[in-house]
Amino acid sequence: MIVNAIPEGWEVIYQQAHGVLAAQLAYYLKPELQCQYWVETIIAIANHDNRQKAWRGKDGLTQAGAPADFTLQPNTLEQARDLMHAVRFQSRWVTLLTSMHMSYLYESRRGQQKSIDVFLDEQLALQQDCRQSIGISHEDAEKAYAIMQWCDRLSLILCRNELPADERALEITQGPDGETYFVRQLKDTTVQVEPWPFAAAQLQVQVEFRVLEQLQFKDDEELAKALYESEVKYKKIKFIKH
Repeated sequence: MIVNAIPEGWEVIYQQAHGVLAAQLAYYLKPELQCQYWVETIIAIANHDNRQKAWRGKDGLTQAGAPADFTLQPNTLEQARDLMHAVRFQSRWVTLLTSMHMSYLYESRRGQQKSIDVFLDEQLALQQDCRQSIGISHEDAEKAYAIMQWCDRLSLILCRNELPADERALEITQGPDGETYFVRQLKDTTVQVEPWPFAAAQLQVQVEFRVLEQLQFKDDEELAKALYESEVKYKKIKFIKH
């Protein structure tokens, strides 16, 4: 979950919903920033945070009983292996991009546990096999993955309410074209990205969220019940070219 503190309590966005927002951003990119197998790329972006583990006890809570943001919960090999197993039934391209994302998430933990090292080595071998099967170079694969990273990062900025005040610019990340992109929110709440990456001069995307007014929960079951019963709301973001 992505959990933001708001005056009413907690704003909760499921990580899978964040993935859908990232896919929307990819959908609107101008053609020169897209890559081959574009539909499958969007599918990979939408799915990149799927297979979240089931809560068992207090997995979804902080020690104080508040809903736990994903940054307070370590990435688990269980989720990573489940996701990699699932995407293999979609396509080699989806598998390649998702595996590259797993390498990005876990490579910094190499050497901590043997199971992590084995998983990382498996991903490198799988990526090589996928590239050979598809007939794509390592460089082109990196450019395609840069799209996923870019959309993932911008989606997280929007979902976590990280846009700075006073129309200040925030770096997103480097795009597949090697350019560094910046995002800012104007006083009228519209959002600008520089350089402009989208095909249209303006567009609107959205992500589902829920508001919890209860601040603490005794266990995962109580939290899950509150989320299930809460109203689904929509955070809408309008982008306008400068």
